[in-house]
Amino acid sequence: MAIHRRQDPRLGEFGLRPLDPDVDAALLHGWVTHPKAVFWMMQDADVARVAAEYRRIAAHPHHDAYLGFWQGRPAFLAERYDPAEVELVGLYDPVEGDVGMHFLCAPAEAPVHGFTLAVLTTVLDWLFADPATRRVVVEPDVRNTAVHALNAAVGFTVVGPIAKPEKTALLSVCTRAQFLAATR
Repeated sequence: MAIHRRQDPRLGEFGLRPLDPDVDAALLHGWVTHPKAVFWMMQDADVARVAAEYRRIAAHPHHDAYLGFWQGRPAFLAERYDPAEVELVGLYDPVEGDVGMHFLCAPAEAPVHGFTLAVLTTVLDWLFADPATRRVVVEPDVRNTAVHALNAAVGFTVVGPIAKPEKTALLSVCTRAQFLAATR
């Protein structure tokens, strides 16, 4: 059951539904262990570890995961979290209405031009559909230059590098106004 839908003018319908860790683990395993998902840091995970990780997320009061669809088929993963409670605790000064986000596109046999940008736009459209969301906060690896360019394209501004236990991240934020200005 879709919790959010967005019609992309060029690529058609995108949607999101809550992730079911047990049903979706095998599918996600192929995504998070793919060489292009190196920044997801699950390259050596087996299906059981993927299921356990997403069960942990599902049980967490401040973190949840969603399966994204394109034209009715599973195509991406999105996570939403409270950065004051998860991922960024003590690493930045949270503002009321901050929402943290991760996203991962499924590996594609034939890449579709503009697909990842459409996914990121869909995820932000979903997050900003909640009136309580004032800013979206992300913390991609500083080496992930492709995602930095995508983030800039949808309105994110760089706050600066932060040291996390598993990586040096580039903290960036996007307000609703920045997102609308960048995508309208």
